[in-house]
Amino acid sequence: MERKDHMDLFGAVALVVFALHLGFNQVVVKVTAGGFNPVFSAGLRSAGAVVVLLIWMKLRGVSLHVPRRAWFGGILSGLFFAFEFMCLFIALDMSTVSRVSVILYTMPVWLAILAHFLFPGEGLTRFKVLGLIMAVAGVAIALLDRDAAGASWTSDLLALAAALCWAGIVLCVRITPLSEVPPAQQLMFQVAISGPILLLIAPLFGPLIRQIEPVHIAGILFQIIAVASFGFLAWFWLMSIYPASSVASFSFLSPVFSVILGWLLLSEEVTASVWGALALVAAGIYLINRRPRVKRAVPPAV
Repeated sequence: MERKDHMDLFGAVALVVFALHLGFNQVVVKVTAGGFNPVFSAGLRSAGAVVVLLIWMKLRGVSLHVPRRAWFGGILSGLFFAFEFMCLFIALDMSTVSRVSVILYTMPVWLAILAHFLFPGEGLTRFKVLGLIMAVAGVAIALLDRDAAGASWTSDLLALAAALCWAGIVLCVRITPLSEVPPAQQLMFQVAISGPILLLIAPLFGPLIRQIEPVHIAGILFQIIAVASFGFLAWFWLMSIYPASSVASFSFLSPVFSVILGWLLLSEEVTASVWGALALVAAGIYLINRRPRVKRAVPPAV
């Protein structure tokens, strides 16, 4: 498809489905931890994604060559990727999907703050400041509710660290020559570097295998194929077609779907404070990514 300067029906539907996909993935990660050490699970996901990507790139004729100037950004993004999913998978193992998701999806908040200082033309506007205040207030509500199910300072801080690493990956792509590399190679850096690291450190977090059942193996395969490989590629593809700001504006849906699916599929108790925190975070993310209205030019007086 050709590059578009506005969001159309296909793009909107695709992004809603993708947000639902990511929300469901949080549930899958939580369930899969019942059969595998969470860090080992994350390592298997990255290692499996390397194989799937190599096959896909071979069939599509996509080159593996990456210019040397992009290596630093690629390696750094891979390290961020490894740390992000180590933190996220452990947090989901310790806490609830709803609580972790509310904190994880504050990534646009931290990215907006960093962009204000790093990128000319992306300063904080009134709407962005209001969005930041609302989102941070939502996180504060979630953190201060220590009586909620799954409340743990360790898991909360791990989820926050994962959000910061996610923002770090975006910065690597934007401020280093990695931005000149096609999406498949960017993703390959992340999974190829994170896979060995996560698999090597996994024994530090307990037995690699817990109680494996078919559902756990299905969960790993789902993460490898539907998320870490083609899911991320689909995201990059949508980013290549539609304006980044329009794509980002749908990110507020992911934590909403995560909380709802955690409640429906895992019977998680979602307290009033979590719903309140979710509403503030989702509204804040929307305002941060809100596209400013373009003022119409006034015709000169005749």
